[in-house]
Amino acid sequence: MSIIVSDAGFAQDDWEGDFAALNDAHPGVAIDLASSNDPNELAGRLDDTPMIRVDFPNFADGRGFTIARQLRLMGFKGRLRARGHVIADQYAMARRAGFDEIEISEDLAKRQPEDQWMFRADWRAHDYQSRLRGASASEFAAE
Repeated sequence: MSIIVSDAGFAQDDWEGDFAALNDAHPGVAIDLASSNDPNELAGRLDDTPMIRVDFPNFADGRGFTIARQLRLMGFKGRLRARGHVIADQYAMARRAGFDEIEISEDLAKRQPEDQWMFRADWRAHDYQSRLRGASASEFAAE
């Protein structure tokens, strides 16, 4: 069983739909996207996709963050979930990249309990890049 992490904390997964691999995806079905997939393959199909779940095969693999940002820049407005080896220290980066939530294992939730994730839930308030550019966090979030 997986735990969903959002700005509100830990929750059980409320997604009741199916997931399909990119090659098997069809309108109305959520897509499981490997970190090796090119998000451009989804061009023209984003409006018909309710959720995209991006795999993080290990915590040192940052390709998922790039994929999330690219999907948002392509206009994806659906639910965007990171799944796999994302750690609490990466939560703010995941949210800034465009993820709505993180799916973690129960084992990871035990090693990094909810308070460690919630410590980073105010991700807009700790945006050093915007401070360096002279913009407020709310201006950055609107970009």
